Amino acid sequence: MQEYNAPIEDILFVLNNINSKVENNSDEYSDPDLRKQIFEEAGKFASNILAPLNSIGDKEGITLENGVVRMPQGFKEAYSQYIEGGWSSVAGSKDFGGQEMPWNIVGGLNEIWHAANMSFSLNMLLTQGAIEVIEAYGTNEQKKKYLPKMISGEWSGTMNLTEPQAGSDLALLKSKAIPNRDNYKLYGNKIYITHGDQDMNDNIVHLVLARLPDAPEGSKGISLFISPKNLINEEGEISEKNDVRVVSIEHKLGTNASPTCVLAYGDNDGADAELIGEKHGGLKAMFTMMNNARLNVGIQGVSIAERAYQQALNFSFSREQGNSIDNSQEGTVAIIDHPDVKRMLMDMRSRIEAMRALSLFTANELDLSKNALSAKDKNKAQENLDLLTPIVKGWCTDQGVLIASTGVQIHGGMGFIEETGAAQHYRDARILPIYEGTNGIQALDLLRRKLTLDNGNVFKRFLNDMRKDAKECINSEKDKLIEIGDKVIFAINTLENTADDLLNMWKDNKRNAASGATPFLDMCGNIFGAWIMAKSAIKAYHLLEETDGDKFLNEKIETAYFYANTILETSLSLKNVVINTHKNLDSIFMNMKN
Repeated sequence: MQEYNAPIEDILFVLNNINSKVENNSDEYSDPDLRKQIFEEAGKFASNILAPLNSIGDKEGITLENGVVRMPQGFKEAYSQYIEGGWSSVAGSKDFGGQEMPWNIVGGLNEIWHAANMSFSLNMLLTQGAIEVIEAYGTNEQKKKYLPKMISGEWSGTMNLTEPQAGSDLALLKSKAIPNRDNYKLYGNKIYITHGDQDMNDNIVHLVLARLPDAPEGSKGISLFISPKNLINEEGEISEKNDVRVVSIEHKLGTNASPTCVLAYGDNDGADAELIGEKHGGLKAMFTMMNNARLNVGIQGVSIAERAYQQALNFSFSREQGNSIDNSQEGTVAIIDHPDVKRMLMDMRSRIEAMRALSLFTANELDLSKNALSAKDKNKAQENLDLLTPIVKGWCTDQGVLIASTGVQIHGGMGFIEETGAAQHYRDARILPIYEGTNGIQALDLLRRKLTLDNGNVFKRFLNDMRKDAKECINSEKDKLIEIGDKVIFAINTLENTADDLLNMWKDNKRNAASGATPFLDMCGNIFGAWIMAKSAIKAYHLLEETDGDKFLNEKIETAYFYANTILETSLSLKNVVINTHKNLDSIFMNMKN
């Protein structure tokens, strides 16, 4: 498998030039030199420690021995090095030992970890989300009890939502929480628990959705509980095992070194648990973690795409097949000489740059929503975050699968053979559009909730902000930038018209509108990607005015130009797909029987 090199220059370009400064943040992480140092060190750790374990974990997988999940060789040692490097504490509160790095820096780091080794890094993704929930909803006692060791990395966190009968419909949850003195006893089974058990951490803090005896039916009757794998005594140390059991581990298409567990709570006397947040307010609290996870899953889509691209690019220079199409070279040539291979590589690269910029822009909005100076700026950032989260999760993960598939295609027959490693990226990527809310759910969320925010004004305001960047390209007097700007303006107008038509359809026939929700999300992703590429191109143009030629900056403009002339152009046809998808669906499937 080809080694991984973190795309530090492009990540720093986004952080330093595309994202707005969060004025209320400490200036501690605003220094470009410090940011560069952070990412260079992260890149070394990812390349030297995590990436070499990726294929090992895929081949070895995990084992369940005497109720404990054993990780593949090297994982436990790598995790110890991860903690020693201070990487586990980047996002936590300083009150409990964290470094409080801005979320856009954390997002960039998460991209690097997941590109290097997604199975390993899922542990940190879930723990970050659990930390955020406890910080937001935990009592002072709960924060003191759990956060220091979770932030240090000694303990990890999980999210226990679904059950065998529930799937994505959490209203069907049946797990019970019975009052027991000052706390509770949990009973029930949970499925698809990522890193639900492993031997890298001393303890695992499970966040579990369950129902109290007096709970109303449906989603309004769900509460959230903390139930650790091992109980904690008054001194804050592990005392004995809780009544939580690993029933089994799933055998999956990909992420073979990430334990996906079935957990049983309360086989014996009940699993000790404590309520976090309000009674019957579990979904509200859990959505804090889920929204964090959805953004990070979108970033995972960037990660796996970048890894697949690097592998395909390097392969294209070493693999010799066929003759030059115009006879410009004699004999067999490397496949990078073939125009169609170059097209595929450029398609991969331009999509990745758009995905990266859009996801890190969204991470910055998360930071602004919490730390901007004024209530007005916080509110605007929160609106942007709400709008962008389903798009980043849905579009970036679908793109990750597409790009990983293209990577296999560039390898040809060798891509279908496991020894090259290209197939692993495709298999690993396939879970991303499914978990943390399938992409169909993200599309419905965009249609039903996000398009209608403030009577549709949030979406229209965001489109107007996009137009400003496109107009700046037009005003540059540089031919390629003018063309990019013109195409982006036209696409924004088309998207706005499509959204109006879709919302009108929603008012008249919700089933018809829902049929077009997924292609609409795809259309949003492609056009938002074109906007962020235009924003990157104009910034690169201005930076070039200050320098004497720069390969990276010139390539930013060229990549944006390619995106505008290919990916953006094809996305415009999605308008008709959005509006017409519903036709004949019922006539085909209405009378079909199982």
